[in-house]
Amino acid sequence: MTITKEQIINALKTVMDPDLHKDLVSLGMIDDILIDGKNVSFKLTLTTPACPLKEKLKNDCIQAIKTLVGQEINVDIELGAKIRANQQPAKENLLPEVKNIVLVASGKGGVGKSTVAVNLAISLAKTGAKVGLVDADIYGPSIPLMFNLTEHHPEVYEKEGLTRILPVEKYGIKLISIGFFVDPEKALIWRGPMASNALKQLFTDVEWGQLDYLIIDTPPGTGDIHLTLVQTLPISGVAIVTTPQEVALADARKAINMYRQAGINVPVLGLIENMSYFTPAELPENKYYLFGKEGGRRLAEEMKTPLLSQIPIVQGICDSGDNGEPITVKGSSPEAHAYMHLAEQLSCQLSIWSAFKETVDVEKHSGGCNCHN
Repeated sequence: MTITKEQIINALKTVMDPDLHKDLVSLGMIDDILIDGKNVSFKLTLTTPACPLKEKLKNDCIQAIKTLVGQEINVDIELGAKIRANQQPAKENLLPEVKNIVLVASGKGGVGKSTVAVNLAISLAKTGAKVGLVDADIYGPSIPLMFNLTEHHPEVYEKEGLTRILPVEKYGIKLISIGFFVDPEKALIWRGPMASNALKQLFTDVEWGQLDYLIIDTPPGTGDIHLTLVQTLPISGVAIVTTPQEVALADARKAINMYRQAGINVPVLGLIENMSYFTPAELPENKYYLFGKEGGRRLAEEMKTPLLSQIPIVQGICDSGDNGEPITVKGSSPEAHAYMHLAEQLSCQLSIWSAFKETVDVEKHSGGCNCHN
């Protein structure tokens, strides 16, 4: 029996990506097919290293080849990942080496947005992606504290007559914060234009290099800083953080509508419900809904956007951030797994928006990635 490359390709055309709804061959995910007698090898290139379905896709490829070409074939698949560049148009050609720029935003303060942004960034880095984190909360920067870097000052140097800044690197990510350049004991008394100009420098003067994801921790609410970001940078999408109670959901709804309105039109990647429930260590099977139950899920369904993750309220999350070692650094707790789930969902949504940038049906994907439904 002679096996041909055409037979292998035709078999792999029957394997569908469950999120992008196209076959692996059409998506350009199959490379380097080699045939040696009854031995077939090729590379399966995923759209994100965080894909939780990698083993299923691999097994589906093997099954398709054995079913449609021959049961006796030995199939060897090398798994790889190539994160798609997904940037929206912007007035300035900033950060061309960054593939995805993601805002982490909230309608109001006190919902744990910075904690979510930090642990999301670390979780993405743990998948093998190149990740940066910007603390864009000009008036209340918290990144230096959460990384135990309150006394740290980034390296600054001159290059071709311009001031350049090297981002700080810790826990596998590059990070920058206005908190590195100001006295942490003093309040910043800046008007909107001053704050916006200072924010721009965190992007124009910093040597970010090549990144798969740049996570931006924004201030709470909607205002000058948010408008500066969406008008200046090629934002790939925004994830909205809320808690389950109605007062937070009302503000999250306003934030979603703001990013979707004409003139801004930033893809809403989904909703993150923080402080969803409390589980005592001595009663690991119990869940207590301190701030209401499933409020984030109801809002996600109403706004036709995915619910990316439900993060529990746990003392360890707060303590780890205060101690400068976020809970995802060690990555073995249920809370750390919740953040990894968030990283998987967010990267899936970015892949969907990238693949269907012109024709994506937001309602079709309102339930999130198929791998988690």
